[in-house]
Amino acid sequence: MSTIKTYQLFINGAWVNAASGETADILSPSTEEIVGSVQVGDETDALKALQAAEKAQKEWKKVPARKRAAIMRGFAAEIRKEKDRLAGILVKEQGKLFTLAQFEVEVTASFIEYACDWARHIEGDIVTSDNSGEHIWIHRIPRGVVVAITAWNFPLALAGRKIGPALVAGNSIVLKPTQETPLATLELADIAKRSGLPDGLLNILTGQGRVLGNALVESPVTKMVTMTGSTPAGQQIFRTAANNLTHVQLELGGKAPCIVFSDADIDQAVEGAFHSRFDNCGQVCTCNERLYLHEDIYDAFMEKFMSKVKALKIGDPMDPATDMGPKVNQSELRNMEHLVAKSIEEGATIAFGGKSPEGKQFEKGYWFEPTIITDVRQDMTIVHEESFGPILPVIKFTDFDQVMEYANDCAYGLAAMVFTRDMRKIMRCNDELEFGEIYVNRGHGEQYQGFHNGYKLSGSGGEDGKYGFDQYMEKKTFYVNYDA
Repeated sequence: MSTIKTYQLFINGAWVNAASGETADILSPSTEEIVGSVQVGDETDALKALQAAEKAQKEWKKVPARKRAAIMRGFAAEIRKEKDRLAGILVKEQGKLFTLAQFEVEVTASFIEYACDWARHIEGDIVTSDNSGEHIWIHRIPRGVVVAITAWNFPLALAGRKIGPALVAGNSIVLKPTQETPLATLELADIAKRSGLPDGLLNILTGQGRVLGNALVESPVTKMVTMTGSTPAGQQIFRTAANNLTHVQLELGGKAPCIVFSDADIDQAVEGAFHSRFDNCGQVCTCNERLYLHEDIYDAFMEKFMSKVKALKIGDPMDPATDMGPKVNQSELRNMEHLVAKSIEEGATIAFGGKSPEGKQFEKGYWFEPTIITDVRQDMTIVHEESFGPILPVIKFTDFDQVMEYANDCAYGLAAMVFTRDMRKIMRCNDELEFGEIYVNRGHGEQYQGFHNGYKLSGSGGEDGKYGFDQYMEKKTFYVNYDA
């Protein structure tokens, strides 16, 4: 008897069959075995979910924010109870290390809890009027129905990042997880139901972006779209949402530079650059995608850095001794091979790695070695195309102005890393680097109270903190003449 679970769509508090009757299998990146199956939603299912969300939101917005937060805190607590089970699902569908998957579940709950902290800080303004006997009241109100579309690299955490502020602010949500890794996200449905979340507030649908996703985004019922994913997908969402002038928040691609100046603490910089490239097999939007080393410390840095890279153990993500798992799918693996071949063609040197590892355990799955590319020029493809994998080009620089020019020579503007003990350099980087998130003397990794915000083709709107929470609210202004 098969133990593979097939998930239905979760609409209005119940599991229902997709109108299409179609299903899609989810494969393990480690073994290529089927680990689950999902139903494929379409326009009919999108309409049902949006209508349920619209109806539920009209009642939910009347609930005091503190009571909304209390329910959501219960939701977060139930997620934590399921940590190991959810982490196991994440490993099967995405290939991340089990310890990282456990951390992701914790982050999911924490995103929701942080949003709950804002329940008593939904504030407006009273503005002085030019007219006597009049007040101007500016209220912050929920937008309505929020459509959330998430990426495959941290599917559960990204869901929590959007569900928390959307619902605490008084909205309802229709969530479309990515096709590659939807299973753990779908498990949130029963947890939400068990937590007492009213029916219709959280709906979870699986299906193709060009069909289901497009139907959700283009609907006039949708008042906000929040999406984490690729830049091309974000651009299409922006175009589709423009028909109704729907509010859009996008967190897209990145090509983060990691800059190490000659006065940096070398050990600190090596550690930060290392983890910021190879965590989650390099599948993090803020990852170190291009390493710039000052010529005076290049050799010393590379000696220590290469030692750590060569010691990385690739293998079973459930094994505590494993340092790096597989890429998420065949397409991503082919992109690694393309970037390596292109780098060689353009004159770079593969200093380490550059291929899939050998051995029986790697005959199935989407494995790729940690790869270091040297003799890199600024105009090479590997410096400009997002790899989103364990490939790192290394470039020497001579002075501050040169590395600022190199770092900003990029279509993306999500994150950057800087290692220096010179406060003057730090302040100049603050002034000159064209990135929304800059890490100084540490590796990547944003915090809940910060603001995760990209420039250029890395997105718009931003998430987290008070500025991210504000994305989920609209403003309404009252001119109140009480002397009429």
